[in-house]
Amino acid sequence: MNKTTKIAVVGVAGRMGKTILTCIEEEPEASIHGGTEVSGSPNIGKDLGEQAGLARNNIAVTDSLEKALQGADAVIDFSSPESSMETLKMAEKLGVAAVIGTTGFNAEQKKEIAKRAETIACVLAPNMSIGVNVLFKMAGLIAKTLGDAYDVEIVEAHHKFKKDAPSGTAVRLSEILAEALERDLEEVGVYGRKGFAVRGPKEIGIHTVRAGDIVGEHRVMFGGMGETLEISHRAQSRDTFARGSVRAALWTVGRAPGLYDMQDVLGL
Repeated sequence: MNKTTKIAVVGVAGRMGKTILTCIEEEPEASIHGGTEVSGSPNIGKDLGEQAGLARNNIAVTDSLEKALQGADAVIDFSSPESSMETLKMAEKLGVAAVIGTTGFNAEQKKEIAKRAETIACVLAPNMSIGVNVLFKMAGLIAKTLGDAYDVEIVEAHHKFKKDAPSGTAVRLSEILAEALERDLEEVGVYGRKGFAVRGPKEIGIHTVRAGDIVGEHRVMFGGMGETLEISHRAQSRDTFARGSVRAALWTVGRAPGLYDMQDVLGL
């Protein structure tokens, strides 16, 4: 099958960027179109393929977002909130579909993303893993079934270099659980515990661990009187997120403008 979907990648010299490039190279329906790094990076001008440990592809790493996206079908960005906002602005200008795996957006940035998605198709997801998105679906179904009789706790763990806490995935889990239980997360969300206060009956606990090189772990605990039900997901490598993002890029191209997530991509 010919490689038809041309994908650009933001932040190609990082661990995730290189993994995404490898996954695109392995995907028969996609091809690497361009890639960026921050201005001043020693990787500017290097061959995209070679710097990722792949075969030479005669595409140079650039610090020009416009140059990298020009002629692309889709762009994948796992960088930072500020960088991703610039990516979306350029994607809208050039009519390129966007897949954003960045977390930590504030309320105003989320509003701007939704506004730009009125013009282009955009997949925004805190976690591109297929397994995690099945976890999202199951967590909501279990919460609806068990209701208020069971206490709900989320525990997430990531590597010590991760900046945002709790993780975007844990935040999304808490939102899904609150919606399923018909609760206001602003009122019932508890981020860690200290002291002697008794647990409230409708609290949703969200707890963060940062240690070593943990790729990503998420656990949801439903604690009842006499039994505990747990569901969890553990990522062994970044490949799972990269493969999910490439799948999202292929799905997004040709879609009507709108803001989508991985639940849409997977049909969950």
